[in-house]
Formats: sequence, structure tokens, C-alpha cells
Amino acid sequence: MRILIIKTSSLGDIIHTLPAVTDAARVFPDIRFDWVVEEAFAEIPAWHPAVDRVIPVALRRWRKHPLKARQSGEWRAFRQAISSVEYDAVIDAQGLLKSAWLSCYARSTVHGLDRHSAREPLASLLYRHRHAVPWGRHAVLRVRELFADVLGYSLPPDAHSDRDGAEPAGASAYGLDHERVLATAAHRPDTGKPYLVFLHGTTWDTKHWPEIYWRQLVERASANGWQVRLPWGSITEHERADRIVAGIAGASVLPRLTLTDLAAELAEARACVAVDTGLGHLAAALDIPTLSLFGPTNPGYTGAWGRSQVHLAADFDCAPCLQKDCSYKPTAEDRSRFDLETEHPLCFTRLAPAQVWSALETLLERRLDSTKDSA
Repeated sequence: MRILIIKTSSLGDIIHTLPAVTDAARVFPDIRFDWVVEEAFAEIPAWHPAVDRVIPVALRRWRKHPLKARQSGEWRAFRQAISSVEYDAVIDAQGLLKSAWLSCYARSTVHGLDRHSAREPLASLLYRHRHAVPWGRHAVLRVRELFADVLGYSLPPDAHSDRDGAEPAGASAYGLDHERVLATAAHRPDTGKPYLVFLHGTTWDTKHWPEIYWRQLVERASANGWQVRLPWGSITEHERADRIVAGIAGASVLPRLTLTDLAAELAEARACVAVDTGLGHLAAALDIPTLSLFGPTNPGYTGAWGRSQVHLAADFDCAPCLQKDCSYKPTAEDRSRFDLETEHPLCFTRLAPAQVWSALETLLERRLDSTKDSA
């Protein structure tokens, strides 16, 4: 059986699809997948042993220069690649107009979410078969339910576990393992001393834990003998990382890394601290204990899913607001208690560095205990 997956972006959404691939491979040992994905994330599907062919697409780039995309032959090459195989089924796991449009170029029956389940209801008009998947649950479970409905199998009884927004599944549920990632990485992490990775970069301004808090957390980790490494993906993130670690012993900014090389760094870390970001989901997929910090977003829907994943959510009147721009109006008490320039958004003042460090220490102790138990 050969299936085509269309899930182009984002990083977290792609990772959320991997457990569904694992489910299907367990039920049908001979099943093989091809996967249409944005070129920036093309490395990820190839890490799963049930994925044969990755078909990169460059919609983000092509939208900016449509004529160039046509003249270069990239669009024609994509259409040939997606239509070259007659699949048993095509699954649009994204539920957007752009992904539904791409599915039309495949020579096979297309399955997707119905209009009550898709993020963009009009996308459902382009599917031959439409599937109902309820909202109000974690994104990983929703994709698993879609695949199970399309391919006709039942999920395991523990699939609906919602303990702390996560399931005690570990890397096996994602189909990834450290050796597979490390074998394909050009950059080999220095494992001379145990280290932590702090994932400070994210997309929305409101999802950023305050920079001053990150620096205080790095200071606490350094004082307790830990090496700390900070990755970055843009000039802005690089500059912020430099400010966070400046002058702190054992803290460093990583060089610019490919996604595979960054995965290798994560795979060898003792633990991570992350905001709501795709790299936090990547750490979870690699079974790395991760403490994720949530302000405006809801960990019950998009929290890091897996074993040893801990979510700290801001206990604030308007959280989770699910807004990219903070609309909260500070009170007189807020102005007297907090520095509104550096401690923003204010929902994150409920997750102070001392609290986060305490939770991280507990997570590290659990990891140490589990390692002793398995020895």
C-alpha cells in the first residue's frame, strides 16, 4: 500500500503528523508513504523509516516570484513528481486551501477533513472523501484520528490519554531515533560535558518569554554547573541569544545549523526549555525532556506531545488569548510591580525564572531516576 501525505508546514505541524505515520506502519507493516512538504522542512519526513520519497514544494517562495517559478521549471517538476505515482490514497492532513489545491495534481483519490473539521472549510470541497475529526483536542490526536479513519483501523486504547496534554509515548511514537538523526548530521555535537538547550525563538511576539528572564535562567543553570546552548534562525534571534549569554560561564550561542544538525544537538541534550515553538516539538519527537512555557497559547491543543514533556502555562486572567498581538491593558498595580519594557507580555510574569528553574530541576531529576531504573 502506498499513500501520499500532503502536510507542507509548519515545523510543529509536520512533527505532529509523524505519530499517525507510525500508527499506520504498525497496522500495515508493508505500507509506504510519500510526503509533500515545504522545502525548508524537507529533512524531517525522511527521518521516518516508513517514508520513501519526500516531494519538496516551495509555495512560500513561488508566491513571491510566480513567473520565475514557472520559467525555472520548478513548478512543472513538482507537478510531474506528484502525479508520477498512482497512490492507494492521498491524505491532505493540513486542511487548508493551499494543501487541498496541491492534492488536485495527484492521480489518486483524495481524503481530507470535512468542512466542520478543517481549518479552512472551503478546502473540503476539493476532496473526494471527507472525514469528521472533532476539535477541542490535541493536534497529534486529530491527525492520528484522520489517518485511522482514512485507512480503516482503530487507534490503541491509550491514544486518547490527555495527561498533562501529553502521552507517555516517547520517540517510538514519532518513528524517530537518535542514531538515525545523528547519522545524517554534518555537525556532530560536542558531548564532552552534559548540556541543556534553551529554545528562545518563536514566531509570535506574544509567545516570547522575556529576554531578561532567559538571561536569569541561564545564570541559574550556569551557577549549578550546567553548560547551556542557544540556537538561532535569524539575525534577530542571533542578537538576542548573544545578549542572553554575554559574560555567563558555560553559556554559548550555537553556529547557524541546518535542521538536521540542530536535531542532532537536541538529541544529545540532557533537557530543553522552550517557548511554544516548532523546535520544542522536535525535542519531544526525539524524546528529550522538555519544559515548555505557554503564555497566549493553549498546551492542551498544541503542547509538546510525548514522554517527559512538561508544560508551564501562565495563570493570567486573559490567558490563553490565542492572539499574536497583546491587547491587555496594564493596571496601576502592574506598572508598580513590573518593568513593562522588559517583562512583556505580562502573562509571562506568572512564569518567573525561579519557578521555571525549579521545574527544570525536577525534570532533570526524573530523567536521572529513569536512566538509573533502565540501567
